[in-house]
Amino acid sequence: MNAPDVVDVVALGESMVTFLPTRPGRLADVPSFDRAIGGAESNVACGLAAAGHAVRWVSRVGADGFGDHLVETIGAYGVDVTSVRRDPDRPTGVYFRTAGDRGTDAHEVAYYRAGSAASAMSVDSVDLDAVRAGRILHLSGITAALSPECRELLWELTEPRPGRPLVSFDVNHRPGLWRDGDGPQVLLELARRADLVFVGDDEARAVWGLPGSRAVRDALPEVETVVVKQGKGGATAFNRDTSGLEDGDGTVTLVRPPHVDVVAAVGAGDAFAAGFLSATLRGLPVRDRLRHGHLMAAAALTVPGDLAVPPPARRPTTAPHGAAPPRPSWIDHADRLVALDDRAWGTLRLGPGWTQAATAPEEVRTP
Repeated sequence: MNAPDVVDVVALGESMVTFLPTRPGRLADVPSFDRAIGGAESNVACGLAAAGHAVRWVSRVGADGFGDHLVETIGAYGVDVTSVRRDPDRPTGVYFRTAGDRGTDAHEVAYYRAGSAASAMSVDSVDLDAVRAGRILHLSGITAALSPECRELLWELTEPRPGRPLVSFDVNHRPGLWRDGDGPQVLLELARRADLVFVGDDEARAVWGLPGSRAVRDALPEVETVVVKQGKGGATAFNRDTSGLEDGDGTVTLVRPPHVDVVAAVGAGDAFAAGFLSATLRGLPVRDRLRHGHLMAAAALTVPGDLAVPPPARRPTTAPHGAAPPRPSWIDHADRLVALDDRAWGTLRLGPGWTQAATAPEEVRTP
């Protein structure tokens, strides 16, 4: 068997078909739904591929029409889907949701994922060589909650070993998935084995009882970089690199987000991770990584679904020999916005369609 192509990022996790209401209201009252896709890790994969990176998604889906839809849609972004396994005995997960923010009570979500194909992911049922053949391996706490086998798989993939990819871990605590009450401890242990951790400050308070970003940093001393997302308050990156610092506390960087005309408050966390990882792959400074995270989140917040930008037209479904797809023009536009001085960044306002703008940054900035 040939060794898998090395790519920029491998993302492993479940994706589901999502049904979005065609009008506001309770699920009981909505007469019809539009079909989309949703999955924390595949969202990150699509965002990175749309930003021009070579990305592989590893998962399991059912041998059904919904599985076909997921593989075809994610592949259309330029994501390598050749390591996605089809399960003849288990279905592809689906869920329905109302409009609103999934992080608040102003929404309804109905999941149909128990016994899904992805819950059967295990050390023996995925191609570990394909998973490890990336500069970055992106995982989330959702996968650990799907089954004991999935939890064992994440434990294996985060095991410190020579040549291990940089492990990116988004905590993504979903209380409804943790039936045994082990979630907080499992998520803490997995986070401590990662190199880069994303977590919301409200999420850290809910799952670990940690009051603020500094407490999160103190709870994860082993992690090279901890990014704490604070909603409209911005995001803080703690980097363990202490070179040249007298207090030995590493570097701390806070970047506030631009003003955004929100269409739907979903998908922002995954998009933020994609933007931050993209800038990390490019070797940009921490401030710019955070700004790119905010911009990708803004792209998600200004569209109805979970994904920030649509797939480019006629993009091949796989990148030959791990080569990155062409660099999209909207990333050049994002680079111009990232380069703004602090005053201009503070007045930036983004609305629907801003990723299609190939104009100067002044045209999307408030006075």
